[in-house]
Amino acid sequence: MITDNTLLVFIIVAVLGLIAIVQITLAIRQDKLVSAAGPIEELAVYEKRLEEKQRLMDDLEEELAKRREAMAVVADIGAEVDGLRRQKEELLSEWNTMADKREEVQSLRREIEDVVIERQSLEAEIVPLRAEYLAVKERLEKAEELVGRIDALTTEHGEISARVETMRNQLRQLEEAETRVTRLEEREKSLEAEAARLEGRLASQQDELAELSTRVAKEREDLAEAQSEHTRVEAQTAAEKVELRRQQGELASLGETRGTLEARLAYLQGEIAKSEGRSPEGEAAETDKLRELREKPPVIRAMAGWLPADRENETDALKRVERRLQAKGLKYPARTLHAFHTAMKVNETTQMAVLAGISGTGKSQLPRQYAAGMGIGFLQVPVQPRWDSPQDLMGFYNYIEGKFRPTDMARALWALDEINNDEAVQDRMMMILLDEMNLARVEYYFSDFLSRLESRPASNNVADANERKDAEIELEIPNMQQPPRIFPGYNLLFAGTMNEDESTQSLSDKVVDRANVLRFAAPKAISAARPEGKVPDIRALSRSRWQGWLCPVSRVEGEPRVRSGVETMVELMRDFKRPIGHRLGRAIMAYVANYPEAEGSRPIEDALADQVEMRLLPKLRGVDVELASSQFSSLRTFVEQELGDDKLASAIADSLQASEETGQFVWSGVTR
Repeated sequence: MITDNTLLVFIIVAVLGLIAIVQITLAIRQDKLVSAAGPIEELAVYEKRLEEKQRLMDDLEEELAKRREAMAVVADIGAEVDGLRRQKEELLSEWNTMADKREEVQSLRREIEDVVIERQSLEAEIVPLRAEYLAVKERLEKAEELVGRIDALTTEHGEISARVETMRNQLRQLEEAETRVTRLEEREKSLEAEAARLEGRLASQQDELAELSTRVAKEREDLAEAQSEHTRVEAQTAAEKVELRRQQGELASLGETRGTLEARLAYLQGEIAKSEGRSPEGEAAETDKLRELREKPPVIRAMAGWLPADRENETDALKRVERRLQAKGLKYPARTLHAFHTAMKVNETTQMAVLAGISGTGKSQLPRQYAAGMGIGFLQVPVQPRWDSPQDLMGFYNYIEGKFRPTDMARALWALDEINNDEAVQDRMMMILLDEMNLARVEYYFSDFLSRLESRPASNNVADANERKDAEIELEIPNMQQPPRIFPGYNLLFAGTMNEDESTQSLSDKVVDRANVLRFAAPKAISAARPEGKVPDIRALSRSRWQGWLCPVSRVEGEPRVRSGVETMVELMRDFKRPIGHRLGRAIMAYVANYPEAEGSRPIEDALADQVEMRLLPKLRGVDVELASSQFSSLRTFVEQELGDDKLASAIADSLQASEETGQFVWSGVTR
């Protein structure tokens, strides 16, 4: 017979087993719910209900723990069997109550099975979605591949567009070449007519020479017959001899002119032949064609013999130039010397310096002696009135001789081209002076060269062939696979002189915009030239030393006086209806940045005043003095009060007074 204690133990064990079963069931349910939580969001509700059941189980476990404590003292509560029986009844009642919970567990199990079935259904629905996803992914990869191909095609399209543009440019060049051939044919006809005229004139001069020879012979016979008139006849004969020499000189000049015209005619015929695909000179060795170009001119040979200059600073070099000028008996104000020196330093933003004025004011001597004092090579190029093309400056190809006939300037440029000439002179500077550059129309012979200078890349980019291609000069030599190209680098300084008389031409706006124009005013008194001291020896200035003296624009960009001065100059020129652009504004600031500091000078104010003199006033040529009287008054006030240059303000007033007769402003220059 089962005792009450055994029954109690059995009940407790049964309850514990039931609780364990409930826990396992709930754990299984929990695991299933967790595994189904990913794809099925609706299980969140079941999870909440499960949490409530879990709390209920926790309460049961707590109560069970209490009952376990009661079992520990079963031996002590034997007397309380009745109480235990009542507890048994309560437990039986509770067991009956647990039947409802068991039913609820079964219900939850059925719900979990439903959830599993629903999950399987969702997984079945996910399978086609996954397949669709893989298909979309594959299409996306193909789309990315197509995008790559589109990028490649876009790049290829850009290259083809560039080639089309190049071909269009070539077509345009061919059309221009056809037009040029037409002009050359017309020029050939005119030159043939000119040659015929010159031949007739030459024959006439020869007849005149023969006649003069006959007259001389007759005079000599008269001299032998009339000894009493010896003195008079001798003087007359001398006069005739002078005339004869003059005629002979003119005849020689005509002969040279004829030779030049014949060479020019040969060149034009060669150009025509080249355009027609013919080779007028035959097969000639390229080395023979360039032999004269490779010959170093005297200035280059002289530079090779100079000793290097001492390691001196910029101020000492300027003092050496001053000593040379004094030893030569030349007197220039320090302000003029500093202005010319600065104009040479800014050749990256301003391509040249022009010295203008009447003849005999020392325009040519200043650059010559400056170059010698600095240790810079000097080449003077006398401009001829007949110059009308860049070939007059660089030379031409002689089709008769099959050789390129370079000028001294072309040979000097080639000798100093460190980029294209492996045998170039290294680390040297040279100045080229176009003497009386306005005897011919500057835009005819120098405009193309000036554009090349302006197209030069920055000094730190000259090694890039693509950057410097627009600045290089390609010599026109036919039937050469690679005609030589000359790069006029920053080791070259360019200056020019221009006289102002009835035989000269005015400078074009293009030259004025790209040059610092120093105008030498007529002297107020003639001073005697007295050489003082010994002429210093010439010592070669290295290009690296020269580069070390150059300063970037950034040096003065943040200076308030500079910015204020430049802005005032811009406003003044706008009021004059002669506006200036960014390029000229930057050039003015570059001039200020490179102005040398000397004792007693005011670098910023003096430099700005120089730029008013050299860049603004030449652009005001032809402005109506009466209509622009208020603008000229503002300009004088700016120069006199803000820049403190009384001499320049006075010179502006003198030029205004001198311009009253014509009513149009003409800048006459300032005497320092």
